[in-house]
This record gives sequence, structure tokens and C-alpha cells, in this order.
Amino acid sequence: MRTEILRFNGAVEREPAIEAWLEERAGELGAMAREWFEVMRGCGDEVRELLHDGCPVACLGDAPFGYVNVFTSHVNVGFFQGAGLADPARLLEGSGKFMRHVKLRPGTEVDGAALARLIQVAYADMKARVEHG
Repeated sequence: MRTEILRFNGAVEREPAIEAWLEERAGELGAMAREWFEVMRGCGDEVRELLHDGCPVACLGDAPFGYVNVFTSHVNVGFFQGAGLADPARLLEGSGKFMRHVKLRPGTEVDGAALARLIQVAYADMKARVEHG
């Protein structure tokens, strides 16, 4: 069964509004969001970005693969096709049909290498979906 790929208009190489969004989120939570969004930005030359539903989204062209969002006491690093991703470190949370996220809290250790791999897997998964349907 083939699933349609969600597409967003307006994704650009660097979105100035995302820098402003990150600057507005000071402190440890803002630093966490910036760190992981930078990992998403570094996934490949085709990465584009935009603000969607009030948070930074990383796309492969116009197809979103990840996002970050800052809440009162945590940061979500989310994946648009997270339900289908291999997650051997069991970092993903959520029960939606497609999306999953990793919840990061100050003072709580996260397996950074596993999260970085998860971001790369999400990017590679979206690339395969876009290129091969």
C-alpha cells in the first residue's frame, strides 16, 4: 500500500524566521532545540526548512522529515514518518498513525548518538520515499 507524501510549500535553504524563533527560546531548552535542528540541517544538501504550526521543520525539498518544538519543561524532536522508523534505542514516543517524537528534558540524559542516527534514518527514509515512491 502506497502512502501519499505530505508536502509543504515555501521551504527554503535557510529561513530567517527560524533563527528568530530559536533566538526567542533562550536557556537550556532553546539550546537543545538549536542543537538538534542543526543536526537536521546537516543531513544533506537537499535540506530545506520552514516554520509550520509555529515550529521549525526540516524538509527534503518540500517533504518534511523532522521538526523541533520547545514546551515549558521539555523539547520535542519529532519525525513526520516516525511510526515507520527503526528505533533500536527505543527513543520514540507517541501513538499517531505517522508521527513520533523524542522528548528531551533538562537534567535527563539522552543517547545523543542514537538520536543523531534516528535523525539520519528519518532523512534517508524520506529520501527513499521521495525518490522511489
